[in-house]
Amino acid sequence: MFQEVSVYCNMAVQSWSDLLKASTKTALIHDGKRKIHYLFTDGKEMAEEYDLTTDELIVRKWRSKSTLKGQGPWEIEVGEPVPSTVACLESDVIKENCSNPVFMRKDTKTSFLWRVRNLPYPKEVYNISVEPDQRCCIIRTNNKKYYKKFNIPDLDRSQLPLDSSALNFTHANNTLIVSYKKPKEILTLEHELLREVKKLKGTNEEDVDCKTQ
Repeated sequence: MFQEVSVYCNMAVQSWSDLLKASTKTALIHDGKRKIHYLFTDGKEMAEEYDLTTDELIVRKWRSKSTLKGQGPWEIEVGEPVPSTVACLESDVIKENCSNPVFMRKDTKTSFLWRVRNLPYPKEVYNISVEPDQRCCIIRTNNKKYYKKFNIPDLDRSQLPLDSSALNFTHANNTLIVSYKKPKEILTLEHELLREVKKLKGTNEEDVDCKTQ
């Protein structure tokens, strides 16, 4: 039974890998970042930004066509939640809300990583769990001041199971940091993808319509 599940997961990972390879990719080198744009056959777009020095993923965002066949808004999967930052600058009234918890994802090479800012409670208040049936993780606090359910899209795309032993968390400077160790299938896929995007002939021009290889 375990072997059957393993084979199925490997097939799912390969399927996602094939979609990435089949997509139309463009590259842009700017401001110390390698920016890659993916256009999939169903019209969806994915944009990623990598640090040129460390090769770490800084931003990943998605965009789909709207119901009116126009371009929908970008949805950030990895990186700073830009809309909330803009909102804080709009008025003094909204500025007060900037003390609310801010949830964002910023990965390392070996782990998926989420930060929740503006959470002043000590570490023992938090309860972080993996819910395999719901394919998500849940952050709870004993004082019922914060609750967050979130999934791991990378595992969903590759249809990999969630493992509670991969989850860990810490708390410092009013920030809760939740980490999930990347499974070997994801590490292999990311290594292969990075190797491929490095082959793209990126332009140094500030042009979103950069040349396709």
